[in-house]
Amino acid sequence: MSADRIKVLKQKGTEKSRWMQLPRDVVIGHEVLAHLPAVCSDLRLGRSVLVITGTHTRDLAGEQVISLLSGQYDVTPFVAGTISMEVIREAEQAAAGKDFVIGVGGGRVIDTAKIVSYNLDRQFISVPTAASHDGIASARASVPMVEGSVSLEAHPPIAIVADTGLIARAPHRLLAAGCADILSNYTACLDWEFAHRLRGEPVSEYAIALSRMTAELLMKNAKTIRPCQEESAWFVTKALVSSGVAMSIAGSSRPGSGGEHKFGHALERLAPGKALHGEACGIGTIITMYLHGGDWREIRGALREVGAPTTPTELGIPDEIAVEAIITAKEIRPERFTILDMGISRESAEHLVHMLYAE
Repeated sequence: MSADRIKVLKQKGTEKSRWMQLPRDVVIGHEVLAHLPAVCSDLRLGRSVLVITGTHTRDLAGEQVISLLSGQYDVTPFVAGTISMEVIREAEQAAAGKDFVIGVGGGRVIDTAKIVSYNLDRQFISVPTAASHDGIASARASVPMVEGSVSLEAHPPIAIVADTGLIARAPHRLLAAGCADILSNYTACLDWEFAHRLRGEPVSEYAIALSRMTAELLMKNAKTIRPCQEESAWFVTKALVSSGVAMSIAGSSRPGSGGEHKFGHALERLAPGKALHGEACGIGTIITMYLHGGDWREIRGALREVGAPTTPTELGIPDEIAVEAIITAKEIRPERFTILDMGISRESAEHLVHMLYAE
């Protein structure tokens, strides 16, 4: 799906040189929200801030963030009940004249803060309340449209403050989805190398190495990811940040987004509200790893180990919808060549979905 007609983000220019942006401060650990004022002071971002939260995450962490900053900063709260063009515009109006932005919440809140800060040329700090996907640290933002979610360029947070106690208390489904998003780095890198061989697309060996290493570490430690365990939250959050940094090095989401993400976006479009982003991409990773001739059973085993779904049935989605998602995945970001862009017949797609259930 092309985002050319959706003027959400400003164009940053077409110079041949590239400005690599990475988070400057990353604070991950127990009760680290208390360090947020020190992080803001260290970065010297200004004296006024817009704190964007969700309806639930305001009570969960937003009020604490506002209280921590109120003594030293002019704080304006903004509640983003959802992410949409209208909400983004309202948040931009609220951020007018503010020095920086803080996003406190899940993926949609963080993406809203990311887009607002990008459009207004302000820095933003990411304060995730769940570790459900690598958007907490990446330079991409996802905006749901009528036709489905659109992935757009933004910039990464200048700082990340992730309280692992808070993240560990979030529903385990969110953490499992974050694990699935990390494992998708395997096939994203394979697709990038595939596009390099067949289309001559430039690759970044450094970004690929970091992205692949992140997935390998999670694969090796999948058995340690358990519900309500702060150490599990710590490990997954670090991996998501690492994945986001790989994208910053690459200057694109290529190290973490290939055919499995195209399948995931297609599935979300065909069955809205059924699957979390990471869950859909995790199933897509099994499918695309099979097509690449890799060890898809190992991927499936790791997803099961962390508690992520591995079949459409587990998400309450009919197999026929998953078949359609495989076939139509090539329509998502057609400029990004992956193994799903080779042309898959309906019969082959049906076989791929049937394979998900094989023992």
